[in-house]
Amino acid sequence: MEYTGVLVGLGNPGPRYEGTRHNCGFALVSALLELADKEGGLSSLNGGKFSCELWRVRLSQLNGTWLAAMPQTFMNLSGQCVQPLLAWHKLKPEQLVVAHDELDIPAGELRFKRGGGNAGHNGLKSITELLGTPDFYRLRLGIGRPPHKGDVINWVLGHPDAEDAERLRAALPEALDTLFAFADKGLEAAEREARAANPPKAAKD
Repeated sequence: MEYTGVLVGLGNPGPRYEGTRHNCGFALVSALLELADKEGGLSSLNGGKFSCELWRVRLSQLNGTWLAAMPQTFMNLSGQCVQPLLAWHKLKPEQLVVAHDELDIPAGELRFKRGGGNAGHNGLKSITELLGTPDFYRLRLGIGRPPHKGDVINWVLGHPDAEDAERLRAALPEALDTLFAFADKGLEAAEREARAANPPKAAKD
């Protein structure tokens, strides 16, 4: 079967990491699966050979049939899932959207872009290295930075407080709309959709 695209949500497997900031990508895939299941467009696939949980998703908003994956490697080995998944299904990097947490964006805000650096994100680093290119799309889910510098590992592997958790939950439908804008009209439309979802900045005195 030919696929229009593939959404890979990044995270760490296992109950220990459920709901942590680093698993925002898993949360977005779960939101997509829930929507597809309601509309009767969801099929579970065997992702064992790619070290992932894998689904086929059919939604009118996606303009075709997509794959959705949650790697079951740990975050810093994400490329070991993504590279063979794309190769087996004859998908190109420009058909890949990776959803991931982003320290440099306030909690609950979104960005969408193609390519660029990895900003210390080991999941993106692994994917870039194994694909041999950074030129895939990134749906960036803001988690904000920890209040104390040097506490990044505990921050990303920790659970957000109630306020940030609500922001992250509220961002998921907007993130899906960003994905749908990309599927329908491409990069610029997705960038606009992501920006429009973010709260207006407070005016400076």
